[in-house]
Amino acid sequence: MRSTRRTAVLAGVLFLVTEVAAIGGLTLYGPVLHGAAYVTGSGADTRVFLGALSEFVLALAVIGTGVVLYPIVKRHGEGAALGYACGRLLEAAVIVVGIISVLSVVTLRRDSAGAGVDAASLAVAGDTLIAVHDWTFLFGPNFVLGANTLVLASLMYDSRLVPRFIAVLGLVGGTMICASAVAVLFGLYPQVSAAGSLAALPVFAWEVTLAVRLIAKGFDPAPGGGPVR
Repeated sequence: MRSTRRTAVLAGVLFLVTEVAAIGGLTLYGPVLHGAAYVTGSGADTRVFLGALSEFVLALAVIGTGVVLYPIVKRHGEGAALGYACGRLLEAAVIVVGIISVLSVVTLRRDSAGAGVDAASLAVAGDTLIAVHDWTFLFGPNFVLGANTLVLASLMYDSRLVPRFIAVLGLVGGTMICASAVAVLFGLYPQVSAAGSLAALPVFAWEVTLAVRLIAKGFDPAPGGGPVR
């Protein structure tokens, strides 16, 4: 029981870390997301490096949630639990690709400074690298996150490891973020927009609510009154 309680607390802490790191990374990346202007300007490299570090912490925490929860949820669906763990690994890998593309913009700016490189060519290269980041931002923290949320929320709903209203919040959040990603993919609205933010709120609420629940009370007893082993 003590081991299960520690697992719940660790999982909850990791979920909170993902939220803080994701918000921190997006905020710190602000200047570099305008690729052309950043490459040809003075730059804010330290801020971008801090954003990259924040997103790397995000990737590690994302993997951590899958690894930590696997021994608990596999008892209620081993295939789905393995799918969740692998999905979190995929999500982290996509995030890392985005980090590398952003850091490449910094390298491009530094290497081209004073080298007499054509500004138009630099702008195209900078915009291309940021486009790679934008696509990873859509597929990692949206499509893959939504699918992972649906898998974990389904496991939590069936197993009743947490109150069902929390699991339902995850099912709603996962569905909405996936639907929003499809809308962004087909150009209905930008990902970073009021509509995109509203669509992301339920999945944000799911992860925070789940995290607080796991830290405060852990997993619920198994149906029938037995402990979660």
